[in-house]
Amino acid sequence: MNTTANILKIKKLAIAAVFSALAYAMTFVVHIGVQFLTLDFKDAVLLIGAMICGPVYAIVMPMIVAVIELATISDTGVYGLIMNFISSVAFCLPAALIYSRRRNFVFAIVGICTSVVSMTVCMMAANLIVTPYFMHTTVDAVIGLIPTLLLPFNLAKSILNAGLVAALYKPVSTALKRAKVIGLESFGKADEGQKAFSSKSVLMLVLSVLFIAIGFVICLVFLKGNIDFWSK
Repeated sequence: MNTTANILKIKKLAIAAVFSALAYAMTFVVHIGVQFLTLDFKDAVLLIGAMICGPVYAIVMPMIVAVIELATISDTGVYGLIMNFISSVAFCLPAALIYSRRRNFVFAIVGICTSVVSMTVCMMAANLIVTPYFMHTTVDAVIGLIPTLLLPFNLAKSILNAGLVAALYKPVSTALKRAKVIGLESFGKADEGQKAFSSKSVLMLVLSVLFIAIGFVICLVFLKGNIDFWSK
């Protein structure tokens, strides 16, 4: 029994390491500047890993990626580390917690939607508390940026990442199960409708397209003048 538990723990650590590396790589694949903010899709990768491995990894993986970013590509120092960590955990933890209670379609959707709200709200609070201290500005100045920049940016970022999770989680987890990298008995009960490409899979894909479309609309309507698609 202990041997089985140790093997499972090692597998989860290995999967977490791979998804952390993939999340870091995503910062190079898509790295869109929106004034002093950055829109990328690493949180989608982190959430998929957390949904597979469990809620603990929704904290561990974001910390790993945030530290690596600080040591390599970040030009915002400790401020960037804190904000990246808060953003990723706020997005990954709610969905991972909800989905871990019951691994089915409804809980997956509820979890993803909750993560969108969580990330948006937490980043509003973080900007009001953390940004004035590190950026040497006033709370009133930050409040002034909320309707025109901070709110639409974080809402668009969370929705776009949610769309990618909705599109990719099932194919990725299914591929890992078929490759016997993870096992249904070890990583929780099988998803309902596991054995077939069901109507739920189609609905998840439709929701993914809807999320991504809404995210792009928010970017185009509210952030159009602030986006630099060639930011590095």
